[in-house]
Amino acid sequence: MGPGQMVAVFGAYGHTGRFVVAELRERGFVPVLSGRDADKLRVLAAGSGLEARPASVDDPVSLDRALAGVAAVVNCAGPFAVTAAPVIEAALRAGIPYVDVAAEIEANVDTFAHFADRARAAGTVIVPAMAFFGGLGDLLATAAMGDWTAADEAHIAYGLNSWHPTDGTRASGTVSRERRGGRRVRYAQGRLEYRADNPPTLKWPFPEPMGTRAVIGEFTMADVVTVPSHLSIPEVCTYMALEAAGELSAPDTPEPAAVDESGRSAQTFLVDVVVRAGGSERRAVASGQDIYAVTAPLVVEAVDRILTGRTKVVGVASAGEIFDAPDFLRALSSHIHVELHV
Repeated sequence: MGPGQMVAVFGAYGHTGRFVVAELRERGFVPVLSGRDADKLRVLAAGSGLEARPASVDDPVSLDRALAGVAAVVNCAGPFAVTAAPVIEAALRAGIPYVDVAAEIEANVDTFAHFADRARAAGTVIVPAMAFFGGLGDLLATAAMGDWTAADEAHIAYGLNSWHPTDGTRASGTVSRERRGGRRVRYAQGRLEYRADNPPTLKWPFPEPMGTRAVIGEFTMADVVTVPSHLSIPEVCTYMALEAAGELSAPDTPEPAAVDESGRSAQTFLVDVVVRAGGSERRAVASGQDIYAVTAPLVVEAVDRILTGRTKVVGVASAGEIFDAPDFLRALSSHIHVELHV
């Protein structure tokens, strides 16, 4: 099993979905284009020569048709509060692995809570948040832990030089805020906490060349679901560069604009992960270009490893639990530069 197999991409015509389709083709897979908008699918299929299978999350029969004969499904269609459960149900009916790129904290919590037992009993694999947010941070934290079996705290700081959000990012953020009643969330003392106060603004010492930058503290991302799902760390905190957070929240910030033939934007990122236990500290740093584009190699590497049996567990699992984290990161060296200080 491996390249040459068909992989369904739900939400294939979206910004991230297009990157995933291109990466699948680059790796030798045959993408099957799926999603709710039949017109957009036809346009994408006409320009690619790929098969289009329209499907709606409120029509299980259409989802079953979309997944017929494929080896795996990648869900790129947010809001995942709406799409994740129906597509997972279809994947379970088809007996195939499911991977998504959900950054929505609540949707990822739901996936672990509602499908862990069923996926394990079926002997299948469900990997939520296999993306820049959730997946990459989890891989870095797991690699940084090394031979530690537990740590006191993990800090994941995102140094984005800019953030031009897609319509999908904005829609998913709106759904998340509505689900938590406008409150913010953090992970402390081994559980998610919902708070009505404002997050702190502080300084984070990013490695050079970025250097120390102002960040929003407790700017909570999907890492607070993926990391504690398998690592014994009671405090997990994520941070976001102040300028990027401001662009994300501004209503007039434009969508990403392509600057090369692959469609990547000029956005650059540096992810600084620090885990601490007692008086010791370990660190992992990753850098690259375009958080949406880099999600594609993360997802496709995951699909390839699942279909070739390079996994450690079955059921619902985050990237760091199901894959060999250091080896996975090495496999992405042409997309992400990683430094481990263990």
